[in-house]
Amino acid sequence: MSQLFSKSPALLGLAFRPFFLCGGVFSAIAIGLWISNLNGWLTFSPYGGSYFWHAHEMVFGFVCAIIAGFLLTAVQNWTGIPGIKGRALLVLFALWLTARLALALNAPTLISATLDLLFLPAVIFFLAKPVITIKQYRNLLFVPILLLMFVGNLVSHIALWRGDLAMALQGIYSAAWLVVMIMTILGGRIVPMFTANGSQTARVNNIPALEIATLGTTLFVVLCQASGVAKLMPTGVNFFICLLAAGLQLWRVVRWRFWVTAKVPLLWSLHISFLFIPMMLLLLSIHYLAQAWPSLSVLPFVSYSTALHVLFVGAMANMILAMMARVSLGHSGRPLIPAPLMSAAFLAIALAALSRTLFIWLAPNASYWLLNATACLWLIAYGLFAIIYWPVLTRPRLDGKPG
Repeated sequence: MSQLFSKSPALLGLAFRPFFLCGGVFSAIAIGLWISNLNGWLTFSPYGGSYFWHAHEMVFGFVCAIIAGFLLTAVQNWTGIPGIKGRALLVLFALWLTARLALALNAPTLISATLDLLFLPAVIFFLAKPVITIKQYRNLLFVPILLLMFVGNLVSHIALWRGDLAMALQGIYSAAWLVVMIMTILGGRIVPMFTANGSQTARVNNIPALEIATLGTTLFVVLCQASGVAKLMPTGVNFFICLLAAGLQLWRVVRWRFWVTAKVPLLWSLHISFLFIPMMLLLLSIHYLAQAWPSLSVLPFVSYSTALHVLFVGAMANMILAMMARVSLGHSGRPLIPAPLMSAAFLAIALAALSRTLFIWLAPNASYWLLNATACLWLIAYGLFAIIYWPVLTRPRLDGKPG
């Protein structure tokens, strides 16, 4: 027990440590509970019911934890002001963890909703404070995105309280769509640099017009989908804008030269995650094509859920695993060379995305087995991360520096 407490100060050195480690572990537990309940192996009655809880916690429990860990660590690099750590970080982490327990144990609505809703505003405060202090306002662009995610969470709780499950899920989906915007913004900032440094090749400079067009069309899709306006728009318009956004995203990703990353797991895993964004948009465009012009669609029907799971399991889960693996090494003073087994983890989560989406789309009769395969692959991927990175995230930096 004393040995455990001796590691606590290192675990609270910077936000990435507790949120990456426990966020990854939580995702594995959440998927395990979900698939066990789905198979009838256990009776699980969380806040809002198992379906709402699964969708809500994968976004506001898992994804938001990783976003908090990443942004509250990165803000130190942006501003030069020490990031949240120690007791303040412990309180923030405890708030996140308490909310997860409250929802899983189906605590009273007021308690569960209040604890859950407090987390993102707290993250926004600790993110914005150092940025405003040095007037580095360009890095405040993540604040409105997090605020809108908070609004989506608020909508989900209010709608659930009113018994409107469809609106509650819309609130959750709106936050997930906003993560697409975070990924798109971060991609332009970090992927060309990471690719050049990791592959020892020349850096590909962004094309301003392509960046503007990609960000603009993606933002339009995100806002329409997140707000629910897409449901009121002509399906033909949804088809064209999703197809255009998919093409621009794919052009952008191809320019980053994923083929030069084959020997660098920390790079090819990151590139895979961004390839899933145009794939998601393409499948969504096929979904709308079948609705607008059924006679023109020669492919099997793509459900909205399938397209969204390309986002959840494909883009988000792959990027999260790749970024956690990289950031954890870099910020703990270690070389950017992951353990060999992390390549298996990266492959497992990529296969999980294909199993949950493309394979189910093409072989719907095998959905039961593919859902179970997806869960197993997720558990392998994030289980390996937790085992491999436990000592990295719970021990001090190798170079003796704080953080």
